[in-house]
Amino acid sequence: MDTAAPPVTSRVSAGTAVIDLDRPAALNALDLTMVRLITKALEEWRDDPAVRSVVIRSTSPKAFCAGGDIRAVRDAGVRGDDAAVHTYFAAEYALNALIAGYPKPYTALIDGYAMGGGLGISVHGSARVVTERAVLAMPETAIGFFPDIGASHFLPRLPGATGWYLGLTGLRIGGAAAVECGLATHYVPAAELPALEAALLAGEPPAAALDRYAAAAPPSALAAHRPAVERCFTAPDLGELRGRLAAEDADREWADETLALLAAASPMSLAVTFGLLRAGAGSSLADCLARELGLARRIAHAPDFHEGVRAALIDKDRAPAWSPYPWTGLSDAGRGHRP
Repeated sequence: MDTAAPPVTSRVSAGTAVIDLDRPAALNALDLTMVRLITKALEEWRDDPAVRSVVIRSTSPKAFCAGGDIRAVRDAGVRGDDAAVHTYFAAEYALNALIAGYPKPYTALIDGYAMGGGLGISVHGSARVVTERAVLAMPETAIGFFPDIGASHFLPRLPGATGWYLGLTGLRIGGAAAVECGLATHYVPAAELPALEAALLAGEPPAAALDRYAAAAPPSALAAHRPAVERCFTAPDLGELRGRLAAEDADREWADETLALLAAASPMSLAVTFGLLRAGAGSSLADCLARELGLARRIAHAPDFHEGVRAALIDKDRAPAWSPYPWTGLSDAGRGHRP
């Protein structure tokens, strides 16, 4: 008999439904079981009059959710199991859509890492609370994948060219920067987070509790680099983007660091990401998720994805050998140019 604790538990307290992510050894990386458990709970609560709001949190002090279970996806891609790849991504993206359209307040408490799929179960909700310990990112271009979970919808809608910058580079940002750019809605000092949780679980309406415990976010480095981001990441294609970074004088150190991030990324992933953000800027979330699903199924079989996950998670040598661009599995969403 399997006596392992479930990776997701749920409960209702004073009208507040709580989802606890409890897979700490994997930093709550979302596997298919977790996706299905969260989906099941949300579907049961959606029309339950006893549930007035939902809170999703982590039992781990290190991470809210460090992403999707990409190692399992890679394994399926390597063995050519398209059914397993499709099942996972279809379930995950359906959960993203469910959260985005949820009829009750949905509050994510982000204390620690929230990356990739972790943003998929938080950013689409009505309130995203971060602390000074929060670290947010869409790091997929560094592993031969692309920002998915609806990122092609929300990244182009961040202020100015911020979404292009974050999506292409995979840059990690803190809680203050997340509030500044709109990935998060509220900044709550970590010392106040237990009190906020207690208020929510006592049935206090989320808006009132957040007004009481949220604080002004401190200045962020992201804000300081906003002018340079605007100058460079509004480029019409990847070649021009690199040219603008190379010519950037006012923020030279930032430009060099940014060029290094792009140089370390998969060329295929950069092209796919640029195309997806371009297409997503004028698309609905449903259309973005459908487009991402089609690409995810193809890229799960791509050499760069297999190599990127190997280098990051299996051998951990951090030295991927990227394939020459272009990869033949690319679609029109991977041309790497703005219209």
